[in-house]
Amino acid sequence: MSRRLWAAPVVLCAALSLSACGDTSRFEVASAAVKPPTPAKPPKPAIVQTPAAEKEHERILASYGGSYDDPRLEGLISKTVERLVAVSERPDLAYKVTILNSGAVNAFALPTGQLYVTRGLVALASDTSELASVLSHEMAHVLAKHASIREEQAKQAAVVTRVVSDMGTNDPDLTALALAKSKLTMASFSRAQEFEADGIGVGISARAHFDPFGASRFLSAMERNAALKASRTPLDSRAQDFLSSHPATPERVQNAQANARQYASPAGGSGERDRETYLAAIDGIVYGEDPSEGFVRGRRFLHPKLGFTFQAPDAFSLDNTAQAVIGVREGGNQAMRFDVVRVPSEQTLSDYLNSGWMENVDKATTEDVTINGFPAATALARGDQWQFRVYALRFGSDVYRFIFAAKQKTNESERNARETVNSFRRLTLAEIQAARPLRLKVINVQPGDTVESLSHRMSGVDRPMERFRVMNGLEANAQVKPRDRVKIVVD
Repeated sequence: MSRRLWAAPVVLCAALSLSACGDTSRFEVASAAVKPPTPAKPPKPAIVQTPAAEKEHERILASYGGSYDDPRLEGLISKTVERLVAVSERPDLAYKVTILNSGAVNAFALPTGQLYVTRGLVALASDTSELASVLSHEMAHVLAKHASIREEQAKQAAVVTRVVSDMGTNDPDLTALALAKSKLTMASFSRAQEFEADGIGVGISARAHFDPFGASRFLSAMERNAALKASRTPLDSRAQDFLSSHPATPERVQNAQANARQYASPAGGSGERDRETYLAAIDGIVYGEDPSEGFVRGRRFLHPKLGFTFQAPDAFSLDNTAQAVIGVREGGNQAMRFDVVRVPSEQTLSDYLNSGWMENVDKATTEDVTINGFPAATALARGDQWQFRVYALRFGSDVYRFIFAAKQKTNESERNARETVNSFRRLTLAEIQAARPLRLKVINVQPGDTVESLSHRMSGVDRPMERFRVMNGLEANAQVKPRDRVKIVVD
């Protein structure tokens, strides 16, 4: 089904082809003779799409909401990549960029030269040099064959896992040690890859006459954006797991600054930022989630295409991912998940809850209920550290699951679960027609405007003042000046 909640949308990829055209031949007349035409440059090779890469491409589209089509933005990216490729170590390589229709901030590359940037990353960047730093970083992964090496590392890890399994050992410490060693090898190698790609990418950007400090500025923006998102939950997205495949952002910022200094001229000139062109290209792009795939407004989730809505309890923050809507309560002692599952029409919802898809369901607590006219069932389940209240609700031909988790089952956690499920209802026609995406708008700062006043013009975002600063690259105490060009979010 082409629905985001199924996590498998069928979206045609309107990926941007970056093959360059040959030069037009010229004729010159000297004396009475006509020189033969200059041979046209051969076109750059197209990407050779392997079956494995094609499968991965479709998986990426499914995970990130398909492709985002915007001719102005595609044109800017095309020109930027052409500049970067021309000065790279392999100007003969072909690249193809897909803009992903996702508000997440991400970019990655396949070994074939297929590059991906999300709409959210484009919205966060402040100028072309910052975008160029991302594109050149991903090109560097291709040039250094990092993606290919990662695949080989994954195969080796799989071999280790299989060998340990074949040993049939009952010693959990031995098994854990073998698997940990393989993971550590991959993680440390990946950290080295990221630093190497940063160095190569800064060099490519500098040779293309972009500001080489664009990389450090954008890495800082990513760190601040992640911190802003993490502040809604008890989890700090900057804290690196021991087996993390990416180095901590502060390390990368320092590394990128050191790399950029090698290319900065003594006179202080450090390449183009090209901010005006960039802001013109992103003016009006969709910001955050695409309403056609469901979206969050405060504590409410709405899905105009499927025609329903529900509201999370007080103190909960919602995040719409490709697989599910995730909610976390302040403090982290309660959480929720909302998704859709396939349940045969002949199977009762009570039978589904007890069918084994979730462990430790207390069958004695299972009961059939009705929620706003929709048939539903609910049950309790218990884990080592969490208590679960689960609901399955039939809406048309679909069955939706609400899974509420609490460190301890309390009257409050039960009330939160009931109130959330009871808020599930059909959207009215007016609500469906009114559902439209948030967009970036580029405006001129007027005399008297301040960061505070401009942030009050932002719509549909949490912590608007902090977000305004992050998305415009403004430090904590920086102020705006008349005639500055800034980004705001509007509906």
